[in-house]
Amino acid sequence: MFQVAMLYSGSKGNACLVKTDKTKLVVDIGFSGKRFLQSLSDLSLDCTKLDAVVVSHEHTDHISAVGIVARKLNLPVYLTKKTYECCKGKLGKLPQGVRHFASGKKFEIGDLEIDPFASSHDAIDPCNFVFTKKEDLAERKLALATDNGYISKILLHKLKDCTTVILESNHDKDILLTSGNYPWELVQRINSRVGHLSNEEAAGVLSQVVNAKLKRVILAHLSAENNLPELAQATAENVLKIFGNGADVVLARQEKSTELLDI
Repeated sequence: MFQVAMLYSGSKGNACLVKTDKTKLVVDIGFSGKRFLQSLSDLSLDCTKLDAVVVSHEHTDHISAVGIVARKLNLPVYLTKKTYECCKGKLGKLPQGVRHFASGKKFEIGDLEIDPFASSHDAIDPCNFVFTKKEDLAERKLALATDNGYISKILLHKLKDCTTVILESNHDKDILLTSGNYPWELVQRINSRVGHLSNEEAAGVLSQVVNAKLKRVILAHLSAENNLPELAQATAENVLKIFGNGADVVLARQEKSTELLDI
């Protein structure tokens, strides 16, 4: 068994659950601890069986309840040294302490091998991840790639042979630039090289990493103000059809968790 569920996704908070028969971890907890525990309950998962929290970067929509949950469930927290120094005050005391990883260096939690790589975002040391279940004869790989301002070579390299890709599809450029309600400074940030990928840019990523092994795309970090879910889904599905790939396209929402999906 090798599964993933987006517990929450968007500008108001993010969390991603990755699980195997032996290991259960969550990447980021950017909303309330109560909501996080309810999300696990909704999926019929025992919160006491979690093994770790992995942090991608220090923004509030990714870490707001990391310390709370780590204390309640007595969990270790994995993050880079720079990220920890930046947000240790927000995390508070951690009962199992901090375990550092570095971008570009693989590490393991249980039977999961985790490959962190740099993302292009306005954080101190932001990371995306590729997860592989050790000794998996099916060679399944899960990529978690959100909070990217542009399509980097490392992003394309890491996603090119994954079976499931969680990919940011944050905004529609026309809505963001012409009809959204954000102040211009925020619009510029989102549209910058350290901001977020648009629907069109997400499709551009897919066009360059699509392969016969790709079975599922989960579109994440959709803006509630500057995107339409049906537009994001149609843009991704269209590019996959062009390349003859029938991968499922799933939307990660802020309202509720996705179901547990096989990788």
